[in-house]
Amino acid sequence: METFPEISVSHYAAEKKAILSLCNNRKGYSIADLAKHLDASIPKVTRIVTEMVADGYLVELGKIESSGGRRASLFGLNPDAGFFVGIHVGHAGLTVVVTDFPGNVVQMVENIPFFLESTEASVYQMCQIVQSCLKSLKVDMSKVAAYGVDLTGRVNHQTGYSYSYFISEQKPLRTLLEQEFGRTVIVENDSRAMAWGEYVCGVAADEGTILFLNVGWGLGMGMVLDGKLFYGKSGFSGEVGHFPLLDNNQYCRCGKIGCLETGASGLALHRLVIEKLSQGRTSVLSPAFRKGEEITLDSILEAIAKEDVLAIECIEEIGSILGRSLAGLINIFNPDLVIIGGRLSVTERYLLPPLRSAVNKLSLNIVNNDTHIKVSQLGRTAGAIGSSLLAKNHLLGNIE
Repeated sequence: METFPEISVSHYAAEKKAILSLCNNRKGYSIADLAKHLDASIPKVTRIVTEMVADGYLVELGKIESSGGRRASLFGLNPDAGFFVGIHVGHAGLTVVVTDFPGNVVQMVENIPFFLESTEASVYQMCQIVQSCLKSLKVDMSKVAAYGVDLTGRVNHQTGYSYSYFISEQKPLRTLLEQEFGRTVIVENDSRAMAWGEYVCGVAADEGTILFLNVGWGLGMGMVLDGKLFYGKSGFSGEVGHFPLLDNNQYCRCGKIGCLETGASGLALHRLVIEKLSQGRTSVLSPAFRKGEEITLDSILEAIAKEDVLAIECIEEIGSILGRSLAGLINIFNPDLVIIGGRLSVTERYLLPPLRSAVNKLSLNIVNNDTHIKVSQLGRTAGAIGSSLLAKNHLLGNIE
């Protein structure tokens, strides 16, 4: 597997790694600022920065405003130094995002048809689809620095294993992906990737602590606590969908009964709509249901957009249950911001009022007064953007 960028054997390697890491976290630094952070002389840092500009890793961003005297130059990551690719593996397909070296989105393709299975052949097929996509976008593959892949379920980002798409003990998913892409790959849980995408370039502003609820076919949560993604001891934090909250006798996909996901998710919405249609309730979905046609989650979301009473009634029930759980989470974490994302976030007009009502009723006022609830700004692209940014963080913060 190739590495990128290849600066580890060059002169001043440690200092160059440190400068890349610093510039990854802030837009620009002056020579004096870098010298202070590196505890090095200004002439030495000047030589290092000059080399990095010549090598194409840094670029001059402009001058610092000054009340007098010579204005200092600001240096930051060069957009043309390379690319990072984020891949969101969703229930209904792939989303591919390409960001430049500083992390700005430069290319994006949504909803590429694909269903990932727990086989090596399926993983290889996904890689081929992504590579074909990048070629169609005319991305210079030799300049791709790293890949980030996010997918649902339990993912250990350190070992690279996915326990929802488990291949074997000897071959973590990350290993297969790195063999195919020929670059460093990070594998992440989709809810955490979405949380990070929103935190860095989405609806989050200066908030240090956010909870991201991924209300898709399932229900997951990503947490940014004090500016850092929270993983937990084994890397499996955020499994809020499997909180044993409900007394509904509904079996969850995990095999247990009464998990929150069975009452507050796309799966739950689908079940509720089918149950009501089976009882003879009228809906724009009724003709298709009577014909035996498949009622999909997308068709239910379309019905809600058309103001179908039955579908709206069901999404409001989802919102109420989700709000009850969110009230508890707010009491525990006292976050700056709660973001509602995932496929069901498009129903915000009907989902949020019962959700907010339950939060106001059941959470402690002194705790929730400073907590804002917002809908995802990045939508379905949040995971791919977050994965790309996490791949960037991994590479620029930990270059071997």
